[in-house]
Amino acid sequence: MPGNPRAQRVADQIQAELSDIIRRRLKDPRCGFLTLTSVEVSNDLREAQVFVSALGDDELTRTMATLERAKGFLRSELGQRIRMRYLPELHFRVDRSAEYGRRVEDILKELHESGDLTDEEPE
Repeated sequence: MPGNPRAQRVADQIQAELSDIIRRRLKDPRCGFLTLTSVEVSNDLREAQVFVSALGDDELTRTMATLERAKGFLRSELGQRIRMRYLPELHFRVDRSAEYGRRVEDILKELHESGDLTDEEPE
């Protein structure tokens, strides 16, 4: 995808529109507080990976199930807002990058406190 600017533009547009649709039009109380962290569209513009982050594993599980059930509604709403010959098929994925970053930060802090990691540059 990095080599295809059109795919990136489509991904950015899908992310913006999908965020708006979920926030304003999806009336499901099971869909908790979520963030669409990124969207990746295949080079042929047929598939879109939508990465989702939410607070807490329990809420994330409920939110992902709700998004899967609402996939048809979301895709039809998206089709009304984005004019394309073929609207990409949506695939929702859990984005655990924030969790991974916190874990790395905790490990680095632990190493720094134990003295195994110093601020000094090696000579």
